[in-house]
Amino acid sequence: MPFPSSAAEEAVAAELAAVRPALVPAYAASLGGARAAVLTRLWRALAFEPLPWIAGRKGAPDGLTLLLAGGGRLEGPPPDPYATRPYVEELLLDGTAHHRAGQLVRALGIPHGEDFAAELDASTASLALSRAGQPSDGQDPVPQSTREWEQRVVDGHPYHPNCRSRPGFSVAEELAYAPEHRPVVELGLVPVRAEECLVTGNWPERLREDGRILVPVHPWQAAHVLGRERVRSGFAAHPLMALRTLAPADGGAHVKTALSARLTSSVRDISVYSIETAAAVSGFAQGLAERLDGRLHITRTLGAATAHSPDLAAVLREPPELYADAAAGERVLPVAALACYPPARSAAWRARFARLALSVCLRVLELGVALEAHGQNLLVVLSPTGAPLRLVYRDLADIRISPARLRAHGLPVPPLSGRLVTDDVAVLRRKLFGSLLTGALGATAGSAGAFAEVLAEAAGLPATSDTEALLTGLLPTKALTFMRLSPDVPGDQWAELPNPLSGG
Repeated sequence: MPFPSSAAEEAVAAELAAVRPALVPAYAASLGGARAAVLTRLWRALAFEPLPWIAGRKGAPDGLTLLLAGGGRLEGPPPDPYATRPYVEELLLDGTAHHRAGQLVRALGIPHGEDFAAELDASTASLALSRAGQPSDGQDPVPQSTREWEQRVVDGHPYHPNCRSRPGFSVAEELAYAPEHRPVVELGLVPVRAEECLVTGNWPERLREDGRILVPVHPWQAAHVLGRERVRSGFAAHPLMALRTLAPADGGAHVKTALSARLTSSVRDISVYSIETAAAVSGFAQGLAERLDGRLHITRTLGAATAHSPDLAAVLREPPELYADAAAGERVLPVAALACYPPARSAAWRARFARLALSVCLRVLELGVALEAHGQNLLVVLSPTGAPLRLVYRDLADIRISPARLRAHGLPVPPLSGRLVTDDVAVLRRKLFGSLLTGALGATAGSAGAFAEVLAEAAGLPATSDTEALLTGLLPTKALTFMRLSPDVPGDQWAELPNPLSGG
């Protein structure tokens, strides 16, 4: 017997019936799987994050019981911190079964829970919509381009319960702008007097006119934030996995646009600080990559501009495809798309990829840079036979740079200050481990057992304090649910996951 729909699920169904009625049956068929996917992500958070209203956790071979501060009990299956398949279809709160994440959070009655529950309902409905838009089995051609592989990433963040939360987007806008629906998006241009702009790098002549900078603008931003009257016609582009980053239809630099909407956890605008530091960080990162014997390429930031506002800014950067030899049959896949890539399902392929990713990213960390190497930023170049050859990294806006480590290796320290710069070892390791280990590699493995095999590849790497921490300590991950339920707590918050190698 089907379970009652949430108001968000019903609202999406009603709007879909009006704007794309042919998708209604597929959407309805996708709801059950979407509910389980979001509930599974929520159970991971409840099992491992430092939530103050959980007084204790009692594990047993057949499940986990959470002891709530108010005296209640929440029961579920044994949690796998690295599972990406949906395996939780219901959780029992004081004996009452809950099958929807939003419904459960409301029943818990926790601080800030109502807003979070609404986001979970919206995430579930949006995830079902994303899945509904996919071709039927046997009708989905093998992707030929990096963009097509990016559009294969349907389920969003592999661990965040808000994996498909897009507040402020109507169904029509999701269909028109979201990469998994494969639309063509018409970017606009906002002319801003050059003296009123901050520009770094080489802003192209095609985006200048009569002493003005033409700032590319996402159509959602034009409609909801800037006002359409300020925006002139621009150019067609394909949305990439990040949704607000697009590949122009006629080729050329990828365009990262400001989008003042909260997707998963963060508002996706572009800070003035990011524009100020873009050229310096890009130049520094290129020099660092040259020390990796061709195993790592970093897409250059070509130009960045802002009207001194996070709501009106854009970054132009190289396409990652530039770092693959197409004539030789090489191709580039974002790591998040590896779940859709059949060779990546074999243990031997995952081991080879893990050796590459761990050796490169740990070496970069040793030199003094912690990459935010999650499945969206990190890409892999594949041989014609599908073997992982080297890495490509994009989007330098949130790396961390250690002047002390750079100096220890005789490397120049870039002229930077602010949040990108730190010598705090815990911060550096959290940045890399929380993105590469408990993010990209964990999601690629898909389970704690498979992840243990992946991590074991680090044992053969040169011994460093970072490698030792990886092999023996608890592994950090962003406490994404705790952060959404703690709006008054600034900055990233962290949880620690068991290390399948150390048994911790």
